[in-house]
Amino acid sequence: MMLKIRRCFSLLSLSLSALGLAGLGLQAHAQGYPNKPITMVMPYAAGGPGDTITRVYAGAMQKILGQQIVVDNTAGASGSIGTAKVARSNPDGYTLLMIHVSHATNLAMYKKLSYHPVKDFEPIGSATNGPMLIVARNGFPAKNLTEFVAYLKANGKKVNLAHAGVGSASHLCGLMLMSALNVQLNEIPYKGTGPALADLMGGQVDVLCDQTSGTVPSVKGEKIKAYAIAGKQRLPSLPDTPAISEVGVDNLDISISFGLYAPKGTPKPVLARLTAALQQSVADPEVRNRLDAMGISVVNVDKATPEALAAHLKNEIDILGGLLIKAGVEPN
Repeated sequence: MMLKIRRCFSLLSLSLSALGLAGLGLQAHAQGYPNKPITMVMPYAAGGPGDTITRVYAGAMQKILGQQIVVDNTAGASGSIGTAKVARSNPDGYTLLMIHVSHATNLAMYKKLSYHPVKDFEPIGSATNGPMLIVARNGFPAKNLTEFVAYLKANGKKVNLAHAGVGSASHLCGLMLMSALNVQLNEIPYKGTGPALADLMGGQVDVLCDQTSGTVPSVKGEKIKAYAIAGKQRLPSLPDTPAISEVGVDNLDISISFGLYAPKGTPKPVLARLTAALQQSVADPEVRNRLDAMGISVVNVDKATPEALAAHLKNEIDILGGLLIKAGVEPN
């Protein structure tokens, strides 16, 4: 009996020692972090607004962290392919995810995701918060926002509303626009914002609601017409374009935020190091100037925290996921 007790104590001692060594290993890893290049996965195609945002932050954060940050565009399936790649990666702080609203809406878009946006990720902090812009083809009959709203209400399905695919930011904005005005437009889905915007400029479709990063340059180049910011405030980059709330539409306020995540289980000291680097980046005038020129708002430092990003994600899952269900979108 004494031999069995001694053996149990020996096994317990070995287990505790192993746990202690593992803890010391994680601590040592965190203290030396980072000591090799970091991969920042952007789960959308190169050249889009998300890619630009990711590269701006990767450049800023690598200066702070002292290691190269490589941007990996693993696109497809509304961002779920690249997101799953990060979820499966080693939680050591060397594989990160920069993603927007699809991190929330994919729960409603797919019956069986290989990951959970909350349970399988550690939030690091929000990076940007870009408003949406309601634009139309040149030659659209409305002369101003008041006439635009009246025209949509009067013509309904005669108006072609383009979007970048079901579940995309432009689709969500379009759904909210129709809900706010209590009107049903003729939805025309595309495989991305690029072709939707190209057809808008070519006059094949009438209206698009999309991120300012993609639409502002075309507005300034007079290739399309801007009618409203889909929110409550005007944009510094488009001071003459009214907010849609200025004509009494108060229930349409949507912006697209990008946030930075790490795989679940990433050591807390590593997460703290990454959050600090992100906060320094959002305060960097060069980052702000580059993104402001695209009509993208950099968040305040108090939003570049794990707590703020976690709360934002929960809100998007509740509201935007519910919007897709209400619109009758069938999950794949």
